[in-house]
Amino acid sequence: MRVNVVSDVHGNAKDLARAGDGADALLVLGDLVLFLDYADHSRGIFPDLFGVANADRIVELRTARRFDEAREFGRALWAGLELDQETAIQQAVRRQYAELFAVLPDPTYATYGNVDIPSLWPEYARPGVTVLDGERVELGGRVFGFVGGGLRTPMRTPYEISDEEYAAKVEALGEVDVLCSHIPPEVPELTYDTVARRFERGSRALLDAIHRTRPRYALFGHVHQPLARRMRVGATECVNVGHFASAGRPWTMEW
Repeated sequence: MRVNVVSDVHGNAKDLARAGDGADALLVLGDLVLFLDYADHSRGIFPDLFGVANADRIVELRTARRFDEAREFGRALWAGLELDQETAIQQAVRRQYAELFAVLPDPTYATYGNVDIPSLWPEYARPGVTVLDGERVELGGRVFGFVGGGLRTPMRTPYEISDEEYAAKVEALGEVDVLCSHIPPEVPELTYDTVARRFERGSRALLDAIHRTRPRYALFGHVHQPLARRMRVGATECVNVGHFASAGRPWTMEW
């Protein structure tokens, strides 16, 4: 059995179309949407709407952790659009989802990232694409559990939920062989981004489940340039499956 795993696709439909090659299944751990590419400020929904110069400015503010200023700057930009913010974002996200979901192989098992919009997924997840969030599936005799979304942050991305709601989804999985999530467990080496130079939010509930249920693997993404891409926590191998938008290569599991 061979399973390919990707996370943080962020609009990379070209490589996503090949991500399932040679595998019995493809797992997608969220963040299909590209709002703003921090490495190339000309890419994404934000620069398409407001231009590269404004993208440069909002990245500068966010990187400096001046989140209140970034929100005020963003509000002023949105106020100048003819469309309201929700409509403009949904139109752009729909275009990206139409392209990305169209190239997913059969079978694909997917969960949401923090920048995804779950309410739109049923329109694009055709037969052969199974969406899981707080749910399990058996593949090749191993049980995979999926937890989507992220925890609340000053960034206020579209699918951030409370710690309590997130923990309830983790608890609903019970014991699994492979724990799949978008965000990592709350381990400093796994949550620190060496380029952004900040800790992203990891989940204490995921870490507690790893200690309690001892899955073979915990797979996740979210942190694009982690201090550690892979480390063992107790009996569990924790693996950041990579920033697929830039790497373009899936992580592979065989048994």
